[in-house]
Amino acid sequence: MASDRLSVIFAALADPTRRAILTRLAEGDATVSELAEPFSISLPAISRHLKVLEQAGLITRSRTAQWRSSSLNAEPLREATEWMERYRQFWDANFERLDAHLRRIMQAQQDEPAAPQTNRAESEGKTS
Repeated sequence: MASDRLSVIFAALADPTRRAILTRLAEGDATVSELAEPFSISLPAISRHLKVLEQAGLITRSRTAQWRSSSLNAEPLREATEWMERYRQFWDANFERLDAHLRRIMQAQQDEPAAPQTNRAESEGKTS
């Protein structure tokens, strides 16, 4: 398993259940039971997902009496976004070049004089 921070973050984000948990935590802190509510999986399974998110630094967990709540830590998401931003810029530049190329082609087609229309019979060498 990869151990660099970015790989751990992306591995944690790869699972749709974990992404849904992060979405929920963006609304505010929640207990394991509250986080498990919309899913048809066990509390221990939710706890395993929370452990992965915690190891990636995406959440923090605290305990108050018998309640254990989780909170979103968005800093690792910023790191992942910054890494992806470089590639967004790459694709934006490529799309801008493609757009400019297509505009040149379309302009060239508009600038070409229209070919004269010929009678089909004449073009096939037939006369009446």
